Amino acid sequence: MAPRSITVAAIQTSYGHDLAANIAKTSSFVREAARGGADVVLPSELFQGIYFCTRQDPKWFETAFPVDEHPCVLALRKLAGELGVVIPISFFEKDGPRYYNSVAIADADGALLGVYRKSHIPDGPGYQEKYYFRPGDTGFKTWKTKRGHIGVGICWDQWYPETARAMAVEGAEVLFYPTAIGSEPYDTALDTHLQWQRAMQGHAVSNAVPIVAANRIGLEDNEGVRQKFYGHSFIADHRGELVERFGAADEGILTHTFDLGLIESYRADWGFFRDRRTDLYAKSII
Repeated sequence: MAPRSITVAAIQTSYGHDLAANIAKTSSFVREAARGGADVVLPSELFQGIYFCTRQDPKWFETAFPVDEHPCVLALRKLAGELGVVIPISFFEKDGPRYYNSVAIADADGALLGVYRKSHIPDGPGYQEKYYFRPGDTGFKTWKTKRGHIGVGICWDQWYPETARAMAVEGAEVLFYPTAIGSEPYDTALDTHLQWQRAMQGHAVSNAVPIVAANRIGLEDNEGVRQKFYGHSFIADHRGELVERFGAADEGILTHTFDLGLIESYRADWGFFRDRRTDLYAKSII
């Protein structure tokens, strides 16, 4: 078997209210990652603006667009084709009267392979997403891109082992999670970044698959509601080791190359998929 590898990258940065500036900033990081040899570049969740779900305001519905009209999708799919990289593009999607937190997958030739709509929608202080987004109706999806077979979940999805397992069973060789997470308004001293990382490291271990997580940083003000995003973007290998990581304030790109053939052999050797008991799961999981 010929050697196969994939170089992945995660962007960690801050975002403001200016859509055009956010697209330009993200595009600049994508270009830098491509110059560094990246095959797949992951921006963070809803990089089109501030994370507006900290409060409920109908004005934000005006920032949603269909996938073939959204400024972020249009700009980054063009960039993907220009640079020959794959970009999972997070965006606020409008589909008729329905609204979703979605990712469009731009392949290395600029073609859109399709859309994944966030399955698990949180609702709580600082993360009032149920006001804005319907639960996704696409099911968990994977994508056979020109650079590798990938799976993409979105933020709250990353806490659910079922999401990672479903994508791994479908053949994903690397899992990507764009994210927007940080401080908790009810307890400003609470920092959950270690739990956040450990949950995904567990997915890496139990599926023998690398994980790439991109989070934002910075203090954002949504008309008086302030949220500080804690960064700590990372890349974990198929054993759950953090092979690349940022802290709470770092800005830039994480990049790592994986030997997919070696990981495939490791996965087969451990037998996680061989020993699954799907005949029992349906009886005990509701």
